Amino acid sequence: MPSTTPAERRQRARCLPPLRDADGDAIAAFLDALWAESGSARQTLDGYRRDLEGVARWRDGRGGGLVALDRAGLFEYLADRTRDGYSARSNARLLTALRAFFAHLRRRGVRDDDPVALIDPPRLPRSLPKALGEAQVEALLAAPDVDTPEGLRDRAMLELMYACGLRVSELVNLPATAVNLRQGVLRVTGKGGRERLVPLGEEAQHWLERYLAQARPAFAGKRALPTLFLLASGEPPSRQRFWTMVKKSAASAGIDPSKVSPHGLRHSFATHLLNHGADLRALQMLLGHSSLSTTQIYTLVAREKLRQLHATHHPRG
Repeated sequence: MPSTTPAERRQRARCLPPLRDADGDAIAAFLDALWAESGSARQTLDGYRRDLEGVARWRDGRGGGLVALDRAGLFEYLADRTRDGYSARSNARLLTALRAFFAHLRRRGVRDDDPVALIDPPRLPRSLPKALGEAQVEALLAAPDVDTPEGLRDRAMLELMYACGLRVSELVNLPATAVNLRQGVLRVTGKGGRERLVPLGEEAQHWLERYLAQARPAFAGKRALPTLFLLASGEPPSRQRFWTMVKKSAASAGIDPSKVSPHGLRHSFATHLLNHGADLRALQMLLGHSSLSTTQIYTLVAREKLRQLHATHHPRG
């Protein structure tokens, strides 16, 4: 049976029964507890909610419910997803959400077993981050029209993301108070509420000062708005809005937009620092990684670049 497209999956999901009150309440209680205990990011909580509600609505169509899910039902659901063409990475995220959900139910005494226990997550290929070349980054940063307030804002956002290695959610939600221009540092609140100080760099500081002096007052008016970056409406830009801007800037810079993403600037920040001799521990702190093993993926990028250079230029490559 051929796999379905994402559009077909969304249409199919709209035909499922509405969420049962019991399942909806259980999911909400779990997410509240997860946020209180671990300070999980909004994106993580939203992803868990979508996954758990998907299982719950699928189960309701078969006379069951999420809280009462058993191992046979879970295997049936996973088989359904495999036939529909969901990726191994997507299924791994689903199992992570279910494992955390049923651990919560066991702690509360709602369940005394875990249907996800002993189910191994699918093996995922280790993909290397996609980083732009330094010349490509320079072209991308120079793409916005800085003669307009919007272009000046976009330039400052791109410069700041590349200079500080920010996540998209960190960038669009930055409070104005996070910037210390006198010391040239940025205070960033990352995953799990962990804070880190990141140097701005001269270029990023220059464009940020111009944005604060020439563009932000036009967007904020006389309102004391907390977010650093603003749209003309005074609202902070969404992640989707920033994504669109990056794609537009890439096209203007002559870069294939399909090969550029906002997160690619964070990858470029890390890769370029390593290529220029940065210490891995320092890079871990700058990126806000809780584990050094997460940061070490970038050493593979640097090694792959060296391998390609050797193959291209060595007489016996």
